[in-house]
Amino acid sequence: MNQNTLYIKNRLSLRKPQEEALNILADITALLPLTKQNDVEKEIAAIREKHPTFKEFERNFPNICFALATGVGKTRLMGAFVTYLYKTYHITDFFVLAPNLTIYNKLIADFSKPTSPKYVFKGIADFVINPPLVITGDNYREMSENQLYQESIRINVFNISKINTGERKGELPLIKRLSEYLGQSYFDYLANRERLVLLMDESHHYRAERAMQVINELNPVLGIEVTATPQVQKGSKAVPFKNVVYEYSLARAIQDGFVKKPYVATRKNFNPKDYTPEEIDRMKVMDGIRVHQNTRLELEKFARNHNLPIVKPFVLIVTKDTEHAGKIKAMIQQEDFYGGHYKDKVLEIHSAQKGTEREENIAQLLSLENPLNKIEIVIHVNMLKEGWDVTNLYTIVPLRASASETLTEQTIGRGLRLPYGRIMHDEAVDRLAIVAHDKFNALIEEANRPGSIIKKEHIIELSDEDLNAPQKEIIEGKTVLVSVPTKMAEQSAVPAWEPPTETAKSTVRLLQNTVLPEMGKEVKTLGELNSWEAQQIAKEKLKKHLEATSLYAADQIAEIDSHFSEIVDQYAKGIIPIPRLVVQPGRDGHLQFEDFELDTTNLTYTEPDQDILLKSLADGGVSLVQGQVSGQITEEKPENVLLGALCDVPEIAYDDYADLLYQWAHTAVEKMRTYMDEQKVRNTVIAYRKQIAEFIFAQMKQHSHYVQPDFAAAEVHPFEKIYPHNFEKVKQDKIYNYMDTIEPKNSIPSKVFTGFKKALHDIYKFDSDTEKTFAAILEQDITVNKWLRPADRQFDIYWNNGADKYVPDFVVETAQGLFLVELKRADQLPTTEVQEKAKAAQKWVQAVNAVLAKNNEKLWTYLLIPHTEVALNKDFAYFERFKN
Repeated sequence: MNQNTLYIKNRLSLRKPQEEALNILADITALLPLTKQNDVEKEIAAIREKHPTFKEFERNFPNICFALATGVGKTRLMGAFVTYLYKTYHITDFFVLAPNLTIYNKLIADFSKPTSPKYVFKGIADFVINPPLVITGDNYREMSENQLYQESIRINVFNISKINTGERKGELPLIKRLSEYLGQSYFDYLANRERLVLLMDESHHYRAERAMQVINELNPVLGIEVTATPQVQKGSKAVPFKNVVYEYSLARAIQDGFVKKPYVATRKNFNPKDYTPEEIDRMKVMDGIRVHQNTRLELEKFARNHNLPIVKPFVLIVTKDTEHAGKIKAMIQQEDFYGGHYKDKVLEIHSAQKGTEREENIAQLLSLENPLNKIEIVIHVNMLKEGWDVTNLYTIVPLRASASETLTEQTIGRGLRLPYGRIMHDEAVDRLAIVAHDKFNALIEEANRPGSIIKKEHIIELSDEDLNAPQKEIIEGKTVLVSVPTKMAEQSAVPAWEPPTETAKSTVRLLQNTVLPEMGKEVKTLGELNSWEAQQIAKEKLKKHLEATSLYAADQIAEIDSHFSEIVDQYAKGIIPIPRLVVQPGRDGHLQFEDFELDTTNLTYTEPDQDILLKSLADGGVSLVQGQVSGQITEEKPENVLLGALCDVPEIAYDDYADLLYQWAHTAVEKMRTYMDEQKVRNTVIAYRKQIAEFIFAQMKQHSHYVQPDFAAAEVHPFEKIYPHNFEKVKQDKIYNYMDTIEPKNSIPSKVFTGFKKALHDIYKFDSDTEKTFAAILEQDITVNKWLRPADRQFDIYWNNGADKYVPDFVVETAQGLFLVELKRADQLPTTEVQEKAKAAQKWVQAVNAVLAKNNEKLWTYLLIPHTEVALNKDFAYFERFKN
């Protein structure tokens, strides 16, 4: 990685495969002259030596292909390529080729609109002051001569039809016709540019003879192809590209978490022979909608619990022809299809549509990610193969057999992109469901076939119970502050002031739910809220909030002003002061290595001769044992070559162990010197440096111990907002009192409970009968003032080296102190996960108490309680013995 690739990687936040591809481009361009005078055979040999998948350019100019799975980010990679070639070689002329109108319009937006979230140069300083001039197939005739010859970068974006339309009829395309102000055609202008670089998106479309000829005529110094499908179909045979220098398959993308995980959905014991084709169609669409409904619910719940935008999913139904599409749409619009719920939420799109209908449908299609778009079902016939990039497709119902492996990948590829840009480790959020009852076995066989586009398929089996499961809804577990101050009167002998009007009630809610929680940044303790200075700040904040939505802010504040102190006091008494503090790892956890004598008994490498190809029988993967290294021999000491390889091991901090690393490298080299001369030793170390470094590191790990990360506390605020919950509930089910006996007990997690007097939310769910019992103990114990089950956003406590968040089961306040409480099955207490979470919670407690002690506030304690100890006959004081 050189300075420019490192800069681009960081500024564009490249994913691992994008970074790898950029590094390969850097390596290859260093081998090429990047001029129109080429020694083709020499250049092919140089590239082939480094990249065994590469055989030839396949065009009249240096031309390489990067094959990346759909959803990994090919367009952003093209932006990285352009940036690198500009920064490294000051190449200013680029021609980006699109296969169809959809991709053409998308590329124009992605290359030219800095405000777009998909802008490919976001963060590149060179293009902020002097942005690229984007010339398109629609505006190139409007460009002035000055614009076309200026020093700044020019990116031409054209659809393939713009450069070859008309030639079959003997007519010249417009781009090849004479331009008076240029004195030549625009096509000739491009072909005569000294260093034109051609980028071909979805390049498998440009392999026909005429397309190849037109592209060759552009005469670029370099061609770069990007595609998810590095092959062309000739009859029944798939012919792979010969110029692939980097391949990142769908199987790897799924494994690495850059796309959704495909699942196949079917019914248990389904036999297609028992049904007519029409009955199978209806069953698959019905079941697809059931999967969709469940997905929509899970996505909403996830978004609310993680304070993220809600994703509106949709279903894609693939039909065999336009007549079939029409029948499916008519079926969905019937009253007996989910009560007619989807009659105005279905969109049919296919190539037979014309004029206004087609334009309106395409507009609907392109805005499917917008929550205001009501479409939830899209029916298509052969129109949505490529260039249609959406992140909210979660269910695919194919009602036609895939014609080829390419179509299978392209159809599935429409739903692979992730809505939040990364795997969220939530099955519903990260899953693409393919409903394929009649093709279930065929898809499983294809997935398990060696070389399959999907290495491993996950399966959802829809049982009869699933299909007839009751509908669910999301309900909010509100904080009791919503009904304050009247609710707070129960805790006071003096009746609380009742706001006399709806406007006053609204103002009090705004004050107590939004403004006062923000005051944690302004005061050192919760008690300071009652000071005159703090209340003046609160009034100013309230005024600003009101003025944003009301013309009568002053009047609204005046209506509650005489009771302002009382309202603030009721708020302070009605919450548990949970500090806002982020416990963050200071220095990362790391391995600490000890001195030892390297055991070289099995270090027996000899000078390599021929390459050895190793092919896995399990997954078809190929690896290479390197052969001749004559082109790589240097005069560098073998020890230094090994040091460089050891420095590439991420767990090794070179500066901390420089002397030891050299000692171990020298020991390894000395062993080889006992049976080889110096030149052979050098050749062997160069060829096997990575393997020898791994050999050394394996022994280093045996003489090391892991140092836990230390922690640093961020800014501490004495209290913050009590966040609401969002719970899933069966619509037909009631809300239970927490004292109700629930049978069977394993159904408790699906129930919602209420009736609490001391809790800071009006409803809760419990993961077990143990948690439900513990809540009853808290309610009946007179020493417990308040308690809550925290929402996911309530705490910022991280464990697993800062990778995962921990949320305790309960928060409890008594007259003496504050408690984080975790209930765990007794047999799980010794597990690594439980103990690591407990350590993180203790770090939080220590950091918080260090601040609270200075202000003479109540201190926090962490309790880790085995489930066997929880019983109704115990009080809370009993559990304080389980301080962790």
